[in-house]
Amino acid sequence: MSVVSFFRLRWLGQIPLAVLLWRDMVWIGTLINLAASFLALVALAQGAHGGLAVALHLAPLPYNIFLLAAVLRLQTGNTFTTTVAVVWFIVMLVL
Repeated sequence: MSVVSFFRLRWLGQIPLAVLLWRDMVWIGTLINLAASFLALVALAQGAHGGLAVALHLAPLPYNIFLLAAVLRLQTGNTFTTTVAVVWFIVMLVL
């Protein structure tokens, strides 16, 4: 699967909500955000400029916004999935 088709399938709602929300957002997205935060902390510990650490920490933000928008676009979404997606997004901003 190419990167373009990965994003296209999710944006068009051709991926089941359970896969999009739980696998892509909660599991993979969380791992990506944890890795970015870890790299930011390592950069700070190594004496890097604070701006670099902030940039590393916020690097996954476009992907997070995409995942949130893709979940919200699904017509099968309900209040629970919307709440999970929004709470996840807010936690990933802080984490």
